[in-house]
Parts: sequence; structure tokens; C-alpha cells
Amino acid sequence: MINLITVLTAVHGPGAHHLPDAYKSLVAQELPHGWDWQWVIQEDGVTEVVAPYVPDDPRVSFGQGRAGRAAMARTMGLSRSVGDYVKVLDADDMLTPGALARDLAALLANPGVSWATSRVLDLLPDGTTVGFDQDPPQGVIERGAVLEHWQTHDYRAQVHPATLIVRRDLLLALGGWMALPASEDTGLLLALNAVSDGWFTAETGLLYRKWPGQVTSQAAHVAEGERQARMAVVEARAMALASLKDWHPNDE
Repeated sequence: MINLITVLTAVHGPGAHHLPDAYKSLVAQELPHGWDWQWVIQEDGVTEVVAPYVPDDPRVSFGQGRAGRAAMARTMGLSRSVGDYVKVLDADDMLTPGALARDLAALLANPGVSWATSRVLDLLPDGTTVGFDQDPPQGVIERGAVLEHWQTHDYRAQVHPATLIVRRDLLLALGGWMALPASEDTGLLLALNAVSDGWFTAETGLLYRKWPGQVTSQAAHVAEGERQARMAVVEARAMALASLKDWHPNDE
């Protein structure tokens, strides 16, 4: 019997040309005996732009649907996921060698851990990389730790949601990614940490490509009014979930 990790990618037309690099990083992964990956690619929209970049590989499932940004595309892609774990891989990013095996090892070796993240390097257009100066030490991330850091560091978490791997059942139980125009992955990360422990791997697991066409480089992403609204609902959801651990249905 083969156990699967579902690698889930939302993609839109402008980023489709990066899919071959993401695929190369995926096929280079080595997993323990009895494990393999499934790559679910979901286009945010219905065009003829993305399909030519989708690899001809039986492990790859490609779908399309009405445009609604990344959160909706990923959630629609979940309908084709069959793995016990779901690994996020943005269309313009690349896994480092051994990333999936390290993710899996962390989850299997720590039964109380339901999700994991890893160190990330920004990949700049000139090919150089830049790291993050607030990485936590390798090991368990206790419940509530991500929210606490995020609240005190201008809404920036100490671990990157683009490196996330999570139990599929917990992902579904929390409703997946938040229905926001951006920060939907941060919203999920904080929700996960509100209800369960996580893990951080200090070895680099992802190259996060920086390029002019990415959504996070657009002016709307940092427009203050929208940003404040996104952060407010992300915070409120995390705090509400955290409070449930002390809630009882007979409480008034």
C-alpha cells in the first residue's frame, strides 16, 4: 500500500510559466519506502494559458474553475486530494532537496504535532537568496506561539505559511484557507496553531521566488485599509478557536 502526500498548488495565468521549475523540485524529492506524492494543480480561472505548463505525469491532477483567488482555488483542489497530509507549494516556488522527507519525518515522529513548517529563503530575480532573521529554533511550536509572535511583530509570523504541511483531516475541519483576497495562508496558519502544536525544521525547505508578477508584490496587497481588515479577521478567528479549548456546550 502506498501512502500519499498531496502537494497542492493554486496557479493563475501570469505565474504558470514557473510550474516546470516547481515540478523539477518535486520530482527530485526522495520519500521513505511506501510513500509517494500526488500533485494537485488548480487554476484560479478557466483559460488556455496554464494547461501547456502542466507536466504529463500520472501523479499530477489538473483542474480549473471560476476565478476567486488562491484560497478558493486551493479549496477546490482539495476535492481531488487523497493524501493523509497536504503540502502547500505555490506555483512560483521550489522545494529544496529532502524537504518532503523532513516534513514527513517531523510529523510521524511527533504524534502530538499536526502541522509543520520549515526555513525559507527568498529567491531574488538575480538568483541570490535572502533568509529570515526571526526563525525559531528547530522543534515543537506550542499552541498560541505563532499568534503571540504575529501580534507583536507587525502581523508577521515567525514561520512561513508557504512551507506548510498539515494533516488533511484537520485542514478540512478548520475549513481550509480563509476567504480573503490575501493573507489566507496566514489565517490558516494561525488557526492551526490555535488548536494544535506544530513543528519547525531549521533546514531550508523552500525557495520563495520574488518576481514582479507575484500577487504579494502588487500595491493592493499592502493597501492599509484592506490590510487592517484582513489582519483583524485573521486575529479574531485565531482567538475564537483558541478559546474553544476552554468552552463547554453547557456553559452560559
